[in-house]
Amino acid sequence: MAMTTDVHLRDLRYFLTVAEELHFTRAAERLYVSQPALSKQVRALERQLGVELFRRDRHGVALTGAGEALLPYARRVVDDWAAGAAALDAVRAEGRRTLTVGMSTSPGRGGLLPAIRSRFTAAHPEATVRLRQVSWQDPTAGLADGDVDVAFVWLPLPDPERYAWTPVAEEARLVALPESHPLAARAEIDFADLADEPFLALPESAGALRDHWLALDSRAGRPPRVGAEVAGTEETYEALVAGLGVCLVAAGNAPLITLGGVVTRPVRGVSPSRYVLAWRREQAPGALVRGYVEACREVAGRQGQPLS
Repeated sequence: MAMTTDVHLRDLRYFLTVAEELHFTRAAERLYVSQPALSKQVRALERQLGVELFRRDRHGVALTGAGEALLPYARRVVDDWAAGAAALDAVRAEGRRTLTVGMSTSPGRGGLLPAIRSRFTAAHPEATVRLRQVSWQDPTAGLADGDVDVAFVWLPLPDPERYAWTPVAEEARLVALPESHPLAARAEIDFADLADEPFLALPESAGALRDHWLALDSRAGRPPRVGAEVAGTEETYEALVAGLGVCLVAAGNAPLITLGGVVTRPVRGVSPSRYVLAWRREQAPGALVRGYVEACREVAGRQGQPLS
């Protein structure tokens, strides 16, 4: 059987077409190849299989017994492959019609997502939008490894030159702390008074974003005390209630963790946080990415970087 293992689909297609036409010239026309090339290819297939598939004489071309035996199987292989190719085309087409949006925390922010979606779907009714929740361990919310097409993320991003983005919101960083904490009695807190507190930190893999939420740029070079690492909203709330540390939080995310026992207060001496919709720069953005970014710009009411 070894001799039949490397038969090419093209050769089976050639065989089938000759078997249907029983005429090499007509078969060659159907296949857009020259008649000598087709004859040569069929002879090569016969040599490979060790049998004659066609009888050629002055009356024309006829299938041999071997050719008759091979015919239904060759047809099945070619038909199955055509079905396989069609299935791949459908997946590719679906991919072109699906936009995957990554995020680590849902960007509530006054109905931002539904507003963007309705504008986007009005312009791209054929498209499907999939939302993907990504853990805080990945500060790019799925962009870095290509899991998502666009993502709502906090700046700074790791490898920022890989991404372009458009602003969504600029928000003050508040401090979240247990309501029993001595500093919770103040209406506003100086960051200098928080510098020695244990802080909740994002996972190490969040890199520059971990540094941002520990406010490294406001610590005059003194390293922060890390009370615990957190990789999601629930973990953050639990760690705050347990008194493991305090943490900075964007104003728009404050409602996610100010449940029973946790309060937020304005902080003096830290820069605001910037929330953006980002996409990969490596190739020109496709129509769906472009459309979603435009919808986001309209809703956020800002102009971001040019879409290049």
